[in-house]
Amino acid sequence: MTRGKRTQAPRIEVHLLREGIIESVHQVEATVCDDKGRLLLVAGSSETNTFIRSALKPFQALAVTSTGTLERFDLTDRDLAIMCSSHRGNIEQARQVFNILWRADIDPSTLQCPVPEGAKSPLQHNCSGKHAGMLAVCKQRFWPLDTYLRRSNPIQQLILSKIAELLAMPGEEFIGARDDCGAPTYSMQLGQIAHLYAMLASGNSLDLERIIRAMTYYPQMIAGDGGFDTELMRASEGQLVSKSGAEGVQCVGRIGEGMGLAIKVIDGSKRAKYAVAVHLLRQMGWITPTIAENLSEHFMNLTRYKRLETVGELSML
Repeated sequence: MTRGKRTQAPRIEVHLLREGIIESVHQVEATVCDDKGRLLLVAGSSETNTFIRSALKPFQALAVTSTGTLERFDLTDRDLAIMCSSHRGNIEQARQVFNILWRADIDPSTLQCPVPEGAKSPLQHNCSGKHAGMLAVCKQRFWPLDTYLRRSNPIQQLILSKIAELLAMPGEEFIGARDDCGAPTYSMQLGQIAHLYAMLASGNSLDLERIIRAMTYYPQMIAGDGGFDTELMRASEGQLVSKSGAEGVQCVGRIGEGMGLAIKVIDGSKRAKYAVAVHLLRQMGWITPTIAENLSEHFMNLTRYKRLETVGELSML
């Protein structure tokens, strides 16, 4: 990531309005980079550190697309899409995860993600596709399956090396921690996350290109009907790739133009990140006013009496 002369600007605010009166306020930072890592637009600071959480999944999937695992087990783009997802555990999605394991001859009990509350199987966990992809690579490479979540396992070392290569920095410099599903995630500057999504959307890598194709061809696998990532990718008809992360992280890439947007809500609010994403995508012209209005109806008008209002904008460097 290339730093400009000024990497800080006023934060964006999201107001929760109850019958037009401010009840709560969320502070938000956002950064836009190109695929060279150059900062283009910023609100708040591009150097704010946050765990990337599930927004890392498309890059964890590089371990699958770069090792011949898809071809080895005859896996499809639908399988690849569920590896990149934070799904809802519905029947279609859980079956797609099972398909990966079945084709790789891996017992579902090998999954080490938790069983969600009220569910019966780890297949229903929202990270099960990611875990299945990691296990498939381990099976293809004859790496240990029972320790696939440990940072010392070759699959986690491979994933870290892929991320480090994209950001042109040593892997040992990344600060890692366990995500809620048990897999490693990493702390990054907001500008670095935006840079990753710019590279994802650039079309300059065949391995990343296949991930983009899978996510945009099968958006229902990435979240599910009514989920922000799914509805944004459907509405943009292949022009945007979108992936949420927990604790107020939201990322969007503009496909073919090599531009990435990374959003972080300081207090971790989910509702605020969606409101800011719609607001900024419309500001930048990445979505039409009609798409913005439709998304706003779903993600900003919360109830009959409550709605979200976004105040502020990205600033040029």
